Amino acid sequence: MSVFDWLVLGITLALIVGYGSWKTRKNRNLEGYLKGNNSENWATIGLSIMATQASAITFLSTPGQAYEHGMGFVQFYFGLPLAMVLISVFFLPIYYRLKVYTAYEYLESRFDVKVRAFTALLFLISRGLAAGITIYAPAIILSTLLGWHLQLTCILIGGLVIVYTVSGGSRAVSLTQKWQMAIIMGGMVAAFFFVLGELPENFSMMDGVNLAGAMGKMNIIDTSTELDNRYTLLSGLVGGLFLFLSYFGTDQSQVQRYLGGKSLKESRLGLMFNGLVKIPMQFFILFIGIMVFVTYQFNTPPIIFNKSATTIDTEQNQELVEIEKKYKEVRSYKSIAIAGWKEGEPMATSMLHHLHHQEKELRKEYKEKLIELDPNYQEKDSDYIFLTFVLTYLPHGLIGLLLAVIFSAAMSSTAGELNALASTTTVDFYKRYFSKSDDERKDLITSKILTIIWGLLAIGVALIAGLFENLIQLVNILGSLFYGTILGVFLVAFFFKAVKGNAALVGGIVSQVFILVVHFFKEEEWMPQIEFLYYNLIGSIIVILIALITQLILNNSNKLKT
Repeated sequence: MSVFDWLVLGITLALIVGYGSWKTRKNRNLEGYLKGNNSENWATIGLSIMATQASAITFLSTPGQAYEHGMGFVQFYFGLPLAMVLISVFFLPIYYRLKVYTAYEYLESRFDVKVRAFTALLFLISRGLAAGITIYAPAIILSTLLGWHLQLTCILIGGLVIVYTVSGGSRAVSLTQKWQMAIIMGGMVAAFFFVLGELPENFSMMDGVNLAGAMGKMNIIDTSTELDNRYTLLSGLVGGLFLFLSYFGTDQSQVQRYLGGKSLKESRLGLMFNGLVKIPMQFFILFIGIMVFVTYQFNTPPIIFNKSATTIDTEQNQELVEIEKKYKEVRSYKSIAIAGWKEGEPMATSMLHHLHHQEKELRKEYKEKLIELDPNYQEKDSDYIFLTFVLTYLPHGLIGLLLAVIFSAAMSSTAGELNALASTTTVDFYKRYFSKSDDERKDLITSKILTIIWGLLAIGVALIAGLFENLIQLVNILGSLFYGTILGVFLVAFFFKAVKGNAALVGGIVSQVFILVVHFFKEEEWMPQIEFLYYNLIGSIIVILIALITQLILNNSNKLKT
C-alpha cells in the first residue's frame, strides 16, 4: 500500500466516526439514544437495514463464493421480498401500536415475562457471537494480506465502532450507515470497472459472461429438492423466507433500525426499499466475483490465495514446487483452450472443463500437502480471493478506498449489532429485573455502559475466533441455529391466540434443543442431512406444533382438575 492509500483509508474512517459522533452528540434520554426520537425517513431506514446486514463479510466473501461456486448463492435471497411484505403487514403495526423499544417486549404482553426473557436471551447469544465474527472476519484477512497484527486490527475496528455507537446511539448508527453504504457501493462499482479493465482488449464483458457460463459459473437457478443441497430455488424461497422473517422481523439489530422511523409508513417504505434493492445488490457483488474469475483466466492466479497462513517455505519444498509447476502448465494449456473457445472450435469447451478440473485437483493436492506439512494450515481461502485481486491489480488510491469499504462495512454491521445488544440488555433485562425507576439519565448512562461492555465482548470473541468455512456462510449458519425458534415463538404469538405462555416456552425450548442436536451431530450416520437454511423452517414448525400440543394437554389437565 502506498502513502496515498493510507491517506484515503485514514481520512474516510475519520470522517465517518467524527460525523456520527458530532451529529448525534446531544442525546439526553433513553428514547433518543435507543430509538433516535423516531426521526428517520424511509431512505435512511432502508440504507441502515441494508448496512446492518451487509457486513464486511459480504464484500470479502461473496465475490470469493462466486469465484469458487458460481452465481447460485443469489438464490439465498429469493425469499427476502416476500418476507418484507409479511413483516410490513403483520409485524410492524403491532410494534408501532405498542410503542416498544425491543421486539421482545411484545412477547411479555402476549405471553409472560419468561417467554420474553427466553427469546431475548437467544437473541443475545446469537447476535453476540455474530458481532465478534463481523469484527474478526475482515481483521484476519486484512492482517494476513497487509501484514498487520491480527489482535490490533480487531481492536482497531471494534474500538472505532464503540466510539460513535456509545456517543450517539441508534441515530449515530443510522446516520453513519447511510454514508457507509454510499462509500461501499461507490467503491464496489469502481472496483467492477477496473476488473473489466483487466480483460484482454478483444474480450468484452459479454464474452466474459459467455466464458463463465461455458465453465458452469452462471447457473443461477437450481430446481433440485434435496435437503442436503445448500443453495437451491426451494431453499431460498422457503428456508430463506423463514430466515429473513426472523432476522428482519424479530432480530433486534434489524427491528431497531425501523422502530426509529418517523411513522409506520416510513418504516414500511424502508423495508420495501430493502426488499427491492437487496437482491440486485447481491447479484452485482457476486457478478464482480465472476468477472474476477474471468480475468484470472488470462492472468494466472496464485495456486493458493493465502500463502501467509502457513509457516512452510513453499519455494523450498520440492513436492510443492512440482505441483505448482504442473499447475502453471495447465494454466498455459487453458489459455490456448480459451482462445479456441473464442474462435468457436467444437472441442474447446470440453477441453476447458477438463483443464479446469485438473487445475482444481492440483490446488486441492497442493493444499493437502500443505496440511500434511503444517497441520495448522487453513485450507479455506475463498475469502482472500477478491482482496488478493484488489491488492495485485487495482491502482493506488482505489486500494485505499476498497479497504475503507471493508472497514466501513465491518463498522456499520457491528455498530447496529452493539446498539441492538445494548437495547435488549437495557430494556428486557436491566429495566425489567434490576431497575424500574424512571431516572432517564441513569438509564441512558447504563445503556452506554452496556454498549461498551458488548463492544469489548465482541472484540473478545473476535480475538479468540477460529476461521472455518466461507465466512458469509458462517454468519448465516450462526443465525439459522437460533432464528427458527425465535420466529416460531413470534408466529405463535401473532396467529395462535389460544396458546399461552407456558406452552409457547415449551415449544421454544424443544425447538432450540432439536436444532442444536441436528446441527452438531450432523456428521453421525443416524442423523438426517439437512442444510442450515431449512433450520429456520423446521425450528418454526416445531415451536408451533409443540406449543399447540402442550396447550391442548394443559387445557385437558385443567378440565380434569375441575
